Amino acid sequence: MMQDLAIEKLMDIEPTPCNPRNSEGAILELADGRLMLAYSRFTGGAWDDDSADIAARFSYDRGKTWDAHDVILIPNEGEENIMSVSLLRLEKGEIALFYIVRNSPADSRLCMRKSYDEGKTWGDKTLCIPHDGYFVVNNDRVIRLAGGRLVVPTAFHPLNGSTMDDLDLRGHCTCCYSDDTGITWHAGGTELAAPGSVISVHPDSLGRTVTDGVFQEPGVVELKDGRLMMWMRTNMGCQYRSYSTDGGETWSEAEPSDLISPVSPASIKRIPSTGDLLVLYNDHSGRFPFAENDGRAPLVSAISKDDGVTWQNHRLVESDLSGWYCYSLISFVGYEAILGYCVHGLNSLRLSSVPIEWFYIE
Repeated sequence: MMQDLAIEKLMDIEPTPCNPRNSEGAILELADGRLMLAYSRFTGGAWDDDSADIAARFSYDRGKTWDAHDVILIPNEGEENIMSVSLLRLEKGEIALFYIVRNSPADSRLCMRKSYDEGKTWGDKTLCIPHDGYFVVNNDRVIRLAGGRLVVPTAFHPLNGSTMDDLDLRGHCTCCYSDDTGITWHAGGTELAAPGSVISVHPDSLGRTVTDGVFQEPGVVELKDGRLMMWMRTNMGCQYRSYSTDGGETWSEAEPSDLISPVSPASIKRIPSTGDLLVLYNDHSGRFPFAENDGRAPLVSAISKDDGVTWQNHRLVESDLSGWYCYSLISFVGYEAILGYCVHGLNSLRLSSVPIEWFYIE
């Protein structure tokens, strides 16, 4: 019944003095029906370069309840940290765990480990980005195409000095890919950069002023006609998009979409039961009240029936304008979607359950 279609908050993983930040996760269903949530568990502070491990929690009832304690999947192996998890089931049944290893402002790259025993143990680490440098890959971003190719959307940020303050914030968005289940990786041939004439005075998350247009934190989804669509956050008032006809090796010139948003990432996945695309983003179009000064609120869902050309059925997932909702994960479990996202800055990770029908209410 319509009155039964409601968002249910499942869990908030709150910070503690010894664990000041929990953020950026992904969910995978295990062979025995359990759900595994893997996420960034910070122990050395709450900034992106503070010490962090990859932790997990488990659900034994399809996501309705979750363990209250952490299991450390991968202890910190970076000079700074490890963070930003993606999880995939590969074609022979093994699980791939992807995460960023951050060593310095000159060295931040995605790595992959495989598990052949449903996450009990993990194999050797493989580097997924074949070039040196500072690369950003958001959580829940790595995808497996219908033909088996693994695609990693990433933004390269050149270093013009020696500290984080010297990173080029504009970003060069591209993809890396593997055609042998992650054994070897290749860099795509296109780097998308924003127009340099667009001026912004928006301070980034570290308080630095961005003075040019930026393309950052890209994501990719496979379309019904076999093309890929990349979207990326910008400081130009909306998410931009680009298309690839060759599995992510080359990309069209980026164009603005009608997802009006601040400098904040969006998440897009295809709903298995309907075939439509679902997006989570911070809607600043004015259809709902929104936070000023590029605040990351509200959190809104929308549906696309034409593979991302247009979006409809915009619905409020989180409406508190004092919140800060970002770095989402989307996982489909039966006729429900489990959504994960940061709240209260980047310190707390929230899981919510939403019936698929809810997204279609006008």
